[in-house]
Amino acid sequence: MPILSRSRLTALALAVAIGVAASWYVVRMPGQSPADQGECRAPAASMAHLKGKARGEVAAVAVNAAPKPPPVVSFINAKQQPRTLADFKGRTILVNLWATWCVPCREEMPALDKLQARLGGPAFEVVAINVDTRNSDKPKAWLQQNEIRNLDYYADPTGQLLQVLQKSGHVVGLPTTLLVDASGCEIALLKGPAEWASPDAVAFIEAALKP
Repeated sequence: MPILSRSRLTALALAVAIGVAASWYVVRMPGQSPADQGECRAPAASMAHLKGKARGEVAAVAVNAAPKPPPVVSFINAKQQPRTLADFKGRTILVNLWATWCVPCREEMPALDKLQARLGGPAFEVVAINVDTRNSDKPKAWLQQNEIRNLDYYADPTGQLLQVLQKSGHVVGLPTTLLVDASGCEIALLKGPAEWASPDAVAFIEAALKP
């Protein structure tokens, strides 16, 4: 067995120390959620059960084979305060991207409002994020005129959120809807509209809320 020189031993020890420190930094870096740390896990049976509930009016929903971290995006609330998906950790959220110039978006908004009225609470919220980039008062006025009263207002007038989700492959058009579980992990995606107030949709969301 070859004998390592003192210089090589020192270099080896230093490399090991750096590797350990780097590993600790990745695991312990403050501000990371379980989703950031790759801890998106769920029993295969749970995901299979949820997939079985994607039928009828929500048959086009693609349920992930396993939960995964969602893209990192930011937006604002009605008070112009910054928000991220991590701020909703602890509740399952249905993240819907919509715009006033998108006809299918406008058509499904009343159903999302009804879904929020029926299931919204400490365990669940419909997070409808407007992505209009011009005239920030227009989407608020549209919601009011169409009596959408149960949804909190969220928006990204910068267009950056949409760009991020286009690059990640989540968005090819609007509307787009992501289902994120209480641990902050993405579990399903729908590219296109759905009748979110239908019994099929309610059963799907209720299945997602079960541990």
